[in-house]
Amino acid sequence: MPISLYLVWFLIGIGFLIAEMMVPGFILVFFAAGSWVVAITVFFFNELSLTTQVITFIVSSLVLLFSLRRYGLETFKGKSKGGIDDEFSQIGQEALVIKAIPIDGFGEIQFGGTFWRATAKVAIEQDQFVVVEGADPNNGLIMQVKPLSKNT
Repeated sequence: MPISLYLVWFLIGIGFLIAEMMVPGFILVFFAAGSWVVAITVFFFNELSLTTQVITFIVSSLVLLFSLRRYGLETFKGKSKGGIDDEFSQIGQEALVIKAIPIDGFGEIQFGGTFWRATAKVAIEQDQFVVVEGADPNNGLIMQVKPLSKNT
C-alpha cells in the first residue's frame, strides 16, 4: 500500500516541529504550518504537481512567517522582570560571594544558578550577600557588585 502524499507533507510538518524544539528560534514552526497547508491542499486536490506543492509550501510558509512571527514572539516570550527588555538583566539581584572580593580585584559570586567573576569598590568577604550593580563595562562576563545593606 503506497503512502499518501498528504501524509508525507504532514510528517514533514512534524519533522519541522521537532527541529523547532531542538533549535528554538520560532521560525521552523511556520514551515511546519506551511507543510500542513500543503497536506490539506493535497488531500482535497489530489492532482497537484510536485512543483505546485513546493510553491504552495514556500509561499504559505513565508506568508505565515512574516505575518505571524512578531505576534507569536510577543505572545510566547512574555515580559522580563522589572519591565527591562534585557531577558538576562541582573541589576538589583542578590548574589552570594563564593570567593572573597578584594578592593579593585576579582572574586567570585554565585548568581542565577552559575558562578561569575565579580569586582567591587570595597573588599567583601566570602559567604556575604551582595547586590549586583551590573556587568563590568570592559568585560560583560564580570559582574560589579556592592555589599548588601541591612536596609534592603
